[in-house]
Amino acid sequence: MLYNIKVFGIVQGVGFRPFIDRLANTFHLNGSVANRGSYVEIFVQGGEGTVKAFVNAIKNESPPRAIIIDITIDIITTAKTFADFRIIDSERESGNIFVSPDIAICDKCRAELFDKNNRRYLHPFINCTDCGPRLTIMQKMPYDRERTSMSAFPMCDDCREEYYNPTSRRYDAQPVCCNACGPEVYILDGEECGGEAITKVRKIIKNGGIAAIKGIGGFHLACDATNIEAVQRLRERKYRPQKPFAVMINFLKVCPSTHIVNGHQKPIVLLPKDAVCKVAENVAPNNHKLGVMLPYTPLHLLIFDYPDNVADFPEVLVMTSGNISGTPLATNDEEARRDLSTIADVILTHNRDILIRSDDTVMDIVDGKPYMIRRSRGYAPLPIHFSAAKSISVLAVGGELKNTFCLSKGDLFYMSPYIGDLTDLRTVEALKSSVKRMIDLLEINPDVIACDLHPRYHSTQIAEELAAEMGIHVLKVQHHYAHILSCMAENDFSDPVIGVAFDGTGYGTDGTVWGGEFMIVDAQGFRRVDSITPFIQAGGDKSSVEGWRNAVSMIFDIVGDVEETKKIAARLNLADERKYGGHLYMIQNNFNCVTSTSAGRLFDAVSAILGICSHATFEGEAAMKLQYYAECGISSTELRANFSTKEIFASLLERRLHGEDVHRLAFDFHSALAGYIVDTCQKIRERQKISTVALSGGVFQNTLLLTLTLDRLKAAGFEILHHKKIPPNDGGIALGQGLAVHFS
Repeated sequence: MLYNIKVFGIVQGVGFRPFIDRLANTFHLNGSVANRGSYVEIFVQGGEGTVKAFVNAIKNESPPRAIIIDITIDIITTAKTFADFRIIDSERESGNIFVSPDIAICDKCRAELFDKNNRRYLHPFINCTDCGPRLTIMQKMPYDRERTSMSAFPMCDDCREEYYNPTSRRYDAQPVCCNACGPEVYILDGEECGGEAITKVRKIIKNGGIAAIKGIGGFHLACDATNIEAVQRLRERKYRPQKPFAVMINFLKVCPSTHIVNGHQKPIVLLPKDAVCKVAENVAPNNHKLGVMLPYTPLHLLIFDYPDNVADFPEVLVMTSGNISGTPLATNDEEARRDLSTIADVILTHNRDILIRSDDTVMDIVDGKPYMIRRSRGYAPLPIHFSAAKSISVLAVGGELKNTFCLSKGDLFYMSPYIGDLTDLRTVEALKSSVKRMIDLLEINPDVIACDLHPRYHSTQIAEELAAEMGIHVLKVQHHYAHILSCMAENDFSDPVIGVAFDGTGYGTDGTVWGGEFMIVDAQGFRRVDSITPFIQAGGDKSSVEGWRNAVSMIFDIVGDVEETKKIAARLNLADERKYGGHLYMIQNNFNCVTSTSAGRLFDAVSAILGICSHATFEGEAAMKLQYYAECGISSTELRANFSTKEIFASLLERRLHGEDVHRLAFDFHSALAGYIVDTCQKIRERQKISTVALSGGVFQNTLLLTLTLDRLKAAGFEILHHKKIPPNDGGIALGQGLAVHFS
């Protein structure tokens, strides 16, 4: 009997065809296996019982990096027979495509990398079917070498023998290469290559210098994380005065072993600083958490442990994105020369092209489980499945900040790697080029383009340009509605919810600034049913950076008198008199003012009156520091849950003026805000008879507020949807924009 078996999921680029070949030989089955672009197709001839056992083994014994979503089996009536089992040439066929993310170096390759008797000893590009680049080197599907950037490197005879040998770990591994035939590392605009180049970089880092290092998805900037002068030099050159740096730790020598840190994705994980290792204080100032990742490429491992005469090389390196702040990640020599040469003392690059840029994934831990902050390398473009989707294809271009985009086809939503903030035109161009490449790679032709409602966002303009090119229409989606839909999509939930969307800024349907919203969201759309107390947000874009402005506005709203407001501002040292005097003049004359319900600006105002942060040097700094202070304190009072946010602010202001402990006040703010959220949800439940709450928006990146809110919602009997795999911040709204088209 001849059977046709189709396997759908992450089954390309993970050693799946070699696995099927070996498995078929184990069961003495003849036939073939091939990539078909959207699935792996298998033909086997044999008895019903044997084939059934074969299929069960596919499900239960598949390669560690494979993800099987579905298997179909059909009986073929043709008289065709097979003399053996073999892997045959791939062909493109239509259907859902599943692209493997890049995979961190596996333990076997790591062992070979430092084995003097192995022919890949110290090879910076060692890989096998269980590890190595995938998404970032792909041109087209199906995933075969000729459709990757490895096509520029013909295999030597030894690699070719392994590639075609069913017993080899590199059987049909597309990026397979060695020192004789693979890519090469070299110093940009220098003479050193190979080991000499690596040694030069190690010397510079050890001596307090800064290196730019090309990896799988782009460049990093690296320096000794224990050298306070080196870290400060990097901050000054990158114009990043306060924002925490991530660090890379030399495997598990000085890092706590957790399944998240040491998994095959190896993301940046936010861990308690005192549980990790000693780093310079200016790596993550005023923060009790440290972003930690392990080496995930062979080149990273060689930077730490190359056998040369560089003694006492640091075990911990700052490893931050290789870009000028606000611009896209550099991916090639031209971009590195243009953007990084003024920051780095040396640039270590290589000649394997990066076709799709992919920054590092960042995640926090909530209740012992991963909580996504930035979804990129190792996770993108794994799709999110939403059962109630329509049979349409959508491109959602995402938000203005923390941009990612989403391509959907039917019930599968593919989130792109992280792009960045679209305030720089280079990032705008990076978004455009990434969209076009992903459309080609995933073979999705959008029927509709979705974008934010804000008319002046670059993302909105890009959506309109692409729609004109493609001859399709644009659906503009309100920002906070998209946030709640992203949470519903991630949780595969389509029934009505009470949506709590708390973030910095979103363009409201009434022309005001939204950001602390309570909505009823269902398949018909959304209704805004409540919000935090509105306030006057004056000063335009400066109000999102200078938290004292929002504090002055809220103080004036409470006391109602200009002179009294000035006295309080002076006591709290919010700014000099000229500045807050000018700010009050704007409010009185309704100049450059908008009505706002931004929860993000509320956090900024509280941070300012508590003397924690009045002027942010990066987005979210005031709120991040406020959380840090709160987690260093404990609650002193049982605050009423039915406070409004104006009353919460007024209470904190009064207590601050009476000299109460800042850490305690910071905690009480989080506690009171969580109580306010739950109390408001209870009131909405009484009116609307809805008992499911969806939490989304960048404010819920604050794990203290999230945990307090979750605990109290559970105690109040709510069913809760919150993010885990998709960021709650603007890095996740493209998913919600895409779902909005299905609900429209």
